Amino acid sequence: MNRMEKIYHEAKADKWFKRFAVFCRIALAASFIPAGSVKIMNERFAAGLPSNNPLGHYFDALHQTGYYYTFIGIVQIITAILLLIPRTSLLGALMYFPVIVNICVLTYATRFEGTRIVTMMVLASLFLLIWDYNRLKHILPFKQPKADPMVTEKPLGMRLRIIFFGGCFAVLAFIIIGTSYLYEIGPCNSEAACRNQCAGSKNPAACEIFCDCIYKQGLPLDSCLANFDRAKDMRKSIIK
Repeated sequence: MNRMEKIYHEAKADKWFKRFAVFCRIALAASFIPAGSVKIMNERFAAGLPSNNPLGHYFDALHQTGYYYTFIGIVQIITAILLLIPRTSLLGALMYFPVIVNICVLTYATRFEGTRIVTMMVLASLFLLIWDYNRLKHILPFKQPKADPMVTEKPLGMRLRIIFFGGCFAVLAFIIIGTSYLYEIGPCNSEAACRNQCAGSKNPAACEIFCDCIYKQGLPLDSCLANFDRAKDMRKSIIK
């Protein structure tokens, strides 16, 4: 057994790691239950998000897909239930991970303001898969080391707890700060919020053009970003 596996088994025996795993399961399940319920009731998800918002376009189109929309809701509810039951939590994590990765890519592509939360959900889902590595490793296409029957799971020391949970806080801080500087401009979650960012923008006029393009004209995000870039270039040429 290598050093990483020893650390893994020590973590599995530690009460703080066990509590963190339970917290992740409950938190992830809690995110899918309301989202799935809305779809099963055939209501538009994120009803407060304007239709002209890039992600709003997607939700409007998804809402019109009939029983496929209901199917997504049922899958989300089943996944949440599986996560909450200890015996089926691994199956729930396996179902949850590809779904949340897809949602994460979607939020980045549309510059959604909830990207930070979704990114954290991806990491929590990944943690649950690693947490059940002892069961998951048997289907992985990697050569497994021979098991040592004499190895016992030892309690995790305080030092490793500090490293792990300190690392978690560092990653969360990186996500929050990093995503703040990821894009020069974004559609925000409403027209008012979009225009509010223009006051602190280096190109207020171009920002207003972008917001008009998104919420007044209802054009795709790429088209509005192109208009924003043209407005910036025009301002630069005038200054020169």
